[in-house]
Amino acid sequence: MVDEFEFFLEKDWTDGFPVVTPTEARVRWMLGGTRRDPDEVVGAIPPAMEAATVRTVAIHALMAGCKPEYLPVVLGGAKLILREEFNMGGVQCTMHGVAPLMIVNGPYAERIGLHGGNGCFGPGFRANATIGRAIRLILLNLGGGISGRASATIFSSPIRYTACLTENMASSPWESLAISRGYAPQDNVITCAMAENPRLHFDDASTDPERLLTGIGDAMTAPGSWNMWFVSDMVVAMSPQHAKLCATAGMSRADVIERLSELAVRRQASLKRGGNWRRERARAMGIDPDDDNALIAAVKDPQRLHLIVAGGIGPITAVCHGWNETSRAVHGTYEV
Repeated sequence: MVDEFEFFLEKDWTDGFPVVTPTEARVRWMLGGTRRDPDEVVGAIPPAMEAATVRTVAIHALMAGCKPEYLPVVLGGAKLILREEFNMGGVQCTMHGVAPLMIVNGPYAERIGLHGGNGCFGPGFRANATIGRAIRLILLNLGGGISGRASATIFSSPIRYTACLTENMASSPWESLAISRGYAPQDNVITCAMAENPRLHFDDASTDPERLLTGIGDAMTAPGSWNMWFVSDMVVAMSPQHAKLCATAGMSRADVIERLSELAVRRQASLKRGGNWRRERARAMGIDPDDDNALIAAVKDPQRLHLIVAGGIGPITAVCHGWNETSRAVHGTYEV
């Protein structure tokens, strides 16, 4: 007798964990989550360029453990990461370990139970875990982004198992990320940015925004980060406690982005000591490589800094460094 779980694991059709067996009955059940034609093509998944249809996306959503009502978000995310400016093909083959982090805003995210509070980057929340996992299974099975094959990733990273969350709007002092970009409150919006694992910045001492943001800005300037040498994206997830400290002092989301962009700088002398500093990279940015006092900014375009409010109550902000200049974050509405 064939063990269905071992069968899929031995075929390398999973992420290393068991999957839900996609029987015809279960696939029909999953397709009940959308009105779209099962044969509709969503796009070709790089680098293997296998066509993802609504049906094959549903199969992978099922394998990942999704409920049918999660399918519209998986379909929306799958379409979004295929935009040319996002360069999913490059990330599929890179030595790096970044992943497409999905930030989902709007009433549908709340309706299906996407989580943005305590532990939102970690285990225990079905919608977060399975929606992000479905995207990863699609990238593995239809795109061929398997480590040691098409993917040259050196370490990979835990964020490549699943990367999906929403904001903690119940505890946020500001409008959502989507509304800050001009979307309406009723719009269902996904933002995708290439991101590394969250780097946690603990600060239970600051009582004013300037001290708090100075520390967060320093965490954003890691010498080995691509953000120091390219115009690239970065995600900063502030806990409600840190966000409220700024808001109470009269700072808006835009104010915090502007100030972090100013504070997240490092002298070139410091960057020369390690990391990925090169003379030609300094010159490409218009910086004299012999000027040790030149300030290098981690955020070269404030529009590429994606500030969200997430997590539980506590004095921590999560900094997610980005990839290089060949990928640009994307956002858009999705069909429910």
